[in-house]
Amino acid sequence: MCTRACPQCPLCGSDDTRFIHRSDDRHGIRVFYECAACDLAFVPAEYHLQESVEVERYRMHDNDPNDEGYRNFLSRMWNELAPRLRPGASGLDFGCGPGPALAHMMREDGFEVALYDPYFFPDASRLDRRYDFITCTETVEHLRDPAATFALLDTLLIPDGQLGVMTGMLEDRADFASWYYQRDPTHICFYTRRTMSRIADMRGWTADFPTQNVTIFRRCP
Repeated sequence: MCTRACPQCPLCGSDDTRFIHRSDDRHGIRVFYECAACDLAFVPAEYHLQESVEVERYRMHDNDPNDEGYRNFLSRMWNELAPRLRPGASGLDFGCGPGPALAHMMREDGFEVALYDPYFFPDASRLDRRYDFITCTETVEHLRDPAATFALLDTLLIPDGQLGVMTGMLEDRADFASWYYQRDPTHICFYTRRTMSRIADMRGWTADFPTQNVTIFRRCP
């Protein structure tokens, strides 16, 4: 528990949070906290980038669907999720970014895929239906309100629907200060397996961890 005023956890709402790290680099000052209740590490809102700056950083990403190295990277999650789906299932690539390479790959495999991204594909009608599966690759670390986003994803999945998440998982807090993943100023939430299990408990899902940095959630009937 913090001895001074600490921010509430943006995922589970707990007040049992504590300071773990402060960085001061070319991106400015950022302060990091962790939650004792759900294990999330996070950057509080006052240290988030302005949205215009954040979007410009996303535009710099080279997400070419023809880039074999990038396809292999995305396949780490997709190769685990695809065998769990019925042929021709309908999905949503949530937080797809400016270059939806994963959606291209999923369509190649015969799946119907819609796109949603609050900055680049902000079609709210995509959030008015339910899907057999949802993918979130390199997305959940950017969430300003993870509690609201996971609640939204719950409403978008059919019973028995699958949610595939890929994000850099926090394995060792002792190395947090040197961990490359926390140095990206757009990364503001950091998850462990305990965090992912807590999300599953909060939503009544199951969670599976088939390979490093990949979580497959199932929305129970």
